Amino acid sequence: MSRRQVTRPRQAVVLAGGRGERLRPYTDVTPKHMLPFSGRPFLSYLLEQLAGAGFERVLLLLGYLPDATIDYCGDGRRWGLSIDYSITPAQWQTTLRLKQVYPQLDPLFLLHYCDNYWPMQWAPLWRNYLEHGAQAQMTVYDNTDGYSRDNIRTDARGMIDRYDKSRLVPGLRGVDIGYLLLRREMIGEMPAVDAPFEQVLYPELCRRRLLAAHRTGHRYYGVGSLERYRASETFFAGQQAVLADRDGVLNERAPVGEYITSWKQWRWLPGALDALRILREAGRKVIVITNQAGIARGKLTAATLEEIHARMREEAHRAGGEIDAVYHCPHRWPEAGESGCGCRKPEPGMLFSAQRDHHLDLTRTIFFGDDERDAQAAENAGCEFAMVDERWTLLERVRELELPRRAAARASRTEESLWHAAY
Repeated sequence: MSRRQVTRPRQAVVLAGGRGERLRPYTDVTPKHMLPFSGRPFLSYLLEQLAGAGFERVLLLLGYLPDATIDYCGDGRRWGLSIDYSITPAQWQTTLRLKQVYPQLDPLFLLHYCDNYWPMQWAPLWRNYLEHGAQAQMTVYDNTDGYSRDNIRTDARGMIDRYDKSRLVPGLRGVDIGYLLLRREMIGEMPAVDAPFEQVLYPELCRRRLLAAHRTGHRYYGVGSLERYRASETFFAGQQAVLADRDGVLNERAPVGEYITSWKQWRWLPGALDALRILREAGRKVIVITNQAGIARGKLTAATLEEIHARMREEAHRAGGEIDAVYHCPHRWPEAGESGCGCRKPEPGMLFSAQRDHHLDLTRTIFFGDDERDAQAAENAGCEFAMVDERWTLLERVRELELPRRAAARASRTEESLWHAAY
């Protein structure tokens, strides 16, 4: 399949018909995708995301308590979408639901689970699909943190060669989180059996090597179980945070080939403490992401680094700022032929660790850095990046970030006051 033959999809299909047994008693009266997070139904975040990614039409496959969803979503115009519905018996499995709507499907569409949310970046997802030339593409969480139980295995080309819903086959690595690009004919070829579509479709696609994996280290959130409800609530509340490199952003760099090996060598860059204060006053967490290969090279110990960071955080606090967390990579540059550690920038491992620990949405988080490795790490993690250098200090970057937000907040308060005065 070449790039010329494929037009990006504009239709998303959302499987939203299940009973939500694992969330009872909450789902006794409300479909799971309509449960609230920060005052909004879970489904609204999915629809907002689809609209922002350029989708125009959504087909909701409903079963259990469909009226609640239809009453809330209507025709979809509030999101700039056109929403259609298919209502089938609540007890139907997903294969039958998909077979039912075959005539309504576009030649290529995005198939979505109603109980998973992942901060999708459409451009890299689409690029990966085109590069593999596959009939289908599944988004796969790397699951290096054991967040869930692995259920897929990929080959050296990035094609999925095994899907196991029971999660018992040895060698599995990664979790299916949906965001599935699928061609309509794949639905047409499925038998009309009352079974989950994954059990019917995926084994055949794996056997024929037609199912590509789009891997991500960014944790997904959901409404599939009570255990994850609290983490999802924190995530959707919107954690306000920034990420920042250390050397060259907060403090003066050591000479080339050398390292800051004691607090005596530490020199704050002009304006850095003021920037930290402004960020704290704005309610933002500050998370430092730093390569520290000096540990692997024997230039300083992990204990010495912790002492330096403790003093750094103490002085920031005294100046009215706060550094909420520090992530460091102690490894050296990988030697020729080695794969590397996965955490040393430009690899995104430390950014993903911060994301998981603080439930950040990296697509809405900015990373301040001072070199191309930082910029590449931000791109690999899906972050916005802002360069700090002699032209743009951290303080100037923070003012650039915060002043428009404060102006918007003032405008919002003014509008609210006028509304109350009028009514």
